[in-house]
Amino acid sequence: MNKFWWTGSSGRGIKWKEWAGMNSPKSKGGMGFRKLKEFNLAMIGKQVWNFMQNPNSLAASIFRARYFSKNSFLEAKVGHNPSFIWRSLWEAKEMAKKGLRWRVGDRSLIKVWKDPWLPKLENPRVESEVVHGREDVIVWFIMFGVSWLGHRYYF
Repeated sequence: MNKFWWTGSSGRGIKWKEWAGMNSPKSKGGMGFRKLKEFNLAMIGKQVWNFMQNPNSLAASIFRARYFSKNSFLEAKVGHNPSFIWRSLWEAKEMAKKGLRWRVGDRSLIKVWKDPWLPKLENPRVESEVVHGREDVIVWFIMFGVSWLGHRYYF
């Protein structure tokens, strides 16, 4: 049994195995062990996705009441004295936000300066300066179909 798990000499003592061999998939001759932190973050990320897809679920409603009653899940802060579960969800949400992009559909929720909604990979946000008093302007106000209404709205 010892030779199955560890490689090295057949003498006494601990038979060490490098992490690359333990971490490799079984199909490639490894043991299939996972990196637990990344695996845990991926599983919590699935819950974050469920929160965004089903905002009226029981779990999302409970966390909304406690941690983000005045704004959306994506704008939620860690807050004061958060639970371990909320800290984990918040960390996964922050990681997920780095790769999220809004899809412009009815344009009712997308904030022009705060949300990543432009199809550019390097900078998906509007780069012009925010006009005082118009920080929360949504795309619906400035866009009609595929053309900008710049003659009506000034930034």
